[in-house]
Amino acid sequence: MKLTVALPVVTLAILGACAPEQQVSGRSLYLDYCASCHGVGGKGDGPAAEGLGKMPADLTRIAARNGGVFPKVRVMSTIDGYTRRGDRSSVMPELGVVLQEGPLVLVDTGDGVMTPTPVNLVALADYLEKLQN
Repeated sequence: MKLTVALPVVTLAILGACAPEQQVSGRSLYLDYCASCHGVGGKGDGPAAEGLGKMPADLTRIAARNGGVFPKVRVMSTIDGYTRRGDRSSVMPELGVVLQEGPLVLVDTGDGVMTPTPVNLVALADYLEKLQN
């Protein structure tokens, strides 16, 4: 009987954690964490780019490199570092820890499953989608 009472409380707590509480600026996040290497316009020409062993990617061409489709889930995995763990050739920092502050939002990760995802990560990916040529 206590399990029946506790279950709705847990469910409400989870749903409350997924509700966006504030507006997040993907552009501000981009300028704070990405522009120094990728440049303000996303072309890979930021002031720190020259000091890296590998030139940063041109983020305005992500969709073009993917047959005209912006691969949002893959982009988010790259940003947070999930798909790059153990890749010693990557000079891009893993931003997952930095971007996980704040509320979670539900995102379809391509398999029909709505996955709680940091709102900052989603906002940054949405901004990158707007930069596409």
